[in-house]
Amino acid sequence: MLAKIDLPFTMTIGGRSVPGVERFGVINPATASVFAQAPDCTREELDQAVAAARAAFPAWAATPLAERQAMILRVRDVMVENQEEIARIIVAEQGKPYAGGLGETASLVRWSEAVAAMALDPVVVEDTAKARIVAHRVPLGVVGAITPWNYPIVQAFWKILPGLVAGNTIVLKPSPLTPLSTLRAGELLSEILPPGVLNVISGSDRLGPWLTEHPGIDKISFTGSTATGRRVMASASATLKRLTLELGGNDPAIVLPDADVGAIVEPLFRGAFRNAGQICAATKRIYVHDSLYDAFRDAFAARVARAVVGPGDQQGVEIGPVQNRAQYERVLALIADCKTQGYSIVTGGEALDGPGYFISPAVIDNPPDTARIVVEEQFGPVVPLMRYSDVDDAVRRANDTDYGLGGSIWSADPIKAAEIGARLDCGTVWVNTTQQLSPDAPFGGHKQSGIGVENGLPGLHAYTQFQTLVMLKPGTPQ
Repeated sequence: MLAKIDLPFTMTIGGRSVPGVERFGVINPATASVFAQAPDCTREELDQAVAAARAAFPAWAATPLAERQAMILRVRDVMVENQEEIARIIVAEQGKPYAGGLGETASLVRWSEAVAAMALDPVVVEDTAKARIVAHRVPLGVVGAITPWNYPIVQAFWKILPGLVAGNTIVLKPSPLTPLSTLRAGELLSEILPPGVLNVISGSDRLGPWLTEHPGIDKISFTGSTATGRRVMASASATLKRLTLELGGNDPAIVLPDADVGAIVEPLFRGAFRNAGQICAATKRIYVHDSLYDAFRDAFAARVARAVVGPGDQQGVEIGPVQNRAQYERVLALIADCKTQGYSIVTGGEALDGPGYFISPAVIDNPPDTARIVVEEQFGPVVPLMRYSDVDDAVRRANDTDYGLGGSIWSADPIKAAEIGARLDCGTVWVNTTQQLSPDAPFGGHKQSGIGVENGLPGLHAYTQFQTLVMLKPGTPQ
């Protein structure tokens, strides 16, 4: 499967394919070796991309909303027509199983259709004999979009779709660890989008700061770690760029005493270990009532131990490699800390032999609340289970974090679960499920998990600003 990836990946700037004057290697995490080259954007090439976006902005902003919405549906069609190729690239550069790569492109159908149906209706504030006041939503200008390595295509299109519908033009920078699928998407879409409307550039770590501080960028939409989000915010402040920051999470799950252990093990396994745990809204801490703890721990650990770990292009694989060496070493360090502190590891936690960044998925048995594996966001295939006896105490412990992205409650009584979930200090609360997202529902974090939201009408509005039109009626005195 991976042998078919032999494209000369290029940037898309002003509708042109730009190979770049400099290149860097992209590593396949299943082999820990370079398998492709990507352009390493220079300052001059970044300036060209921003200039192309600025030149294209007036005409795109003036394009009727209905035409921009129709273009989004054409974008959908192009991505669907090429979804197998894109999925193969995702597997090679990100490491996830092929079904996960295909799922990224498949999700664009639902998201594109939902965003294309969203309106930007003006609001009539006043309409009297004296005056008419109407608040319009207008585009911001040029959006600098920065995406992470865990879901390169999903996260790119969460920014592309509303950004374009709102009338902005875009300069998109994927993670240097997974640039290829996004570069390929830019090449494909250049055949249907007007030149300069979507520019896709790639580069090493130097490129991000250049983009966030660039005076020609009006808004930054960033998805990534909280630590990097702080740097993005500081860099963008010099020109008061608008910001959307979707950052890290340390999502708790609370299992209530009436939960059905047999029914919740599988969805919580997926919530914790999908994409090798590399999801901002992954289940990262599981609090289980004393009455269920032993039974849940044993059943959950048995399911984790059965999980098939391997390269994403192999049949039957459920968990691929950690995406990059730095994260691989960080996850192993967290597991090593558990061993050093004497915490019980029920299953897994070993670096697997052979090339690639593979770790057997691990379950930690009731570490203290002060443990690193509880306090820090692991972003990898390891999850701690913690006992509790009082629900109020479980909620307090779940909220005792700087993060606030998501959380879940598991119970036979969904009404009671929802009432408890409302007390979680996070942007999304799930009852008897997790990571269920909708293009019509806003998604964002509390506390240090972000600023603003993506998706839904509020997510679209984040790519606009108000322009209020005040008209005095004829004969009205000044």
